[in-house]
Amino acid sequence: MKLILLGPPGAGKGTQAEILNKKLNIPTISTGNILRAAVKNGTPVGLQAKAYMDAGKLVPDEVIIGVISERLAEADCQNGFILDGVPRTIPQAEALEKVGITFDAVVSLEISDEEIVERMGGRRVCASCGAPFHVKNLPPKVEGVCDACGGKLEARADDKPEVVRDRLKVYHKETAPLKDFYAARNLLKTVENQPTVAETTTAILKALGL
Repeated sequence: MKLILLGPPGAGKGTQAEILNKKLNIPTISTGNILRAAVKNGTPVGLQAKAYMDAGKLVPDEVIIGVISERLAEADCQNGFILDGVPRTIPQAEALEKVGITFDAVVSLEISDEEIVERMGGRRVCASCGAPFHVKNLPPKVEGVCDACGGKLEARADDKPEVVRDRLKVYHKETAPLKDFYAARNLLKTVENQPTVAETTTAILKALGL
């Protein structure tokens, strides 16, 4: 199954993508993790993306589509994949169509802006493997330490409240229109945020008919 997860920053796309990855046995392709790895490694694309990411702005389309196309061409994506973080604009969605990338469903996670601001203040990401955690909703077994690899958990610069609000403005302007774009293609599945991660997963699977 080829899926896109849509939703504002902090909606839980990364967390749900990892859960669905295990349940459906298909890889999660997180644009954010790919780009952050490039930033950490100081690659040319990483240097390009860093200024945009730190300011909570969108990375240019040519950078995003190039990274995604290369990743989806790898062998582990041939039976399906979950895209987390792309497309973020209608031009990106159109560019994915032009290069022949198709989808079975697009899941939109719905959550209020105020809940997002509160939630993202508690987000933590492993500096080594990129695994997502949250101090309240998805805490690690040992505070500050990644369950998966033992790496150090860090707060992202773009999770500060003032940056989050700016990112939400960008989301509503640039990304939210994708819901209509994919609804017109009969691909959109809308899922309201649930009280727990597990309940949200159940709602997603129900929406997908699984």
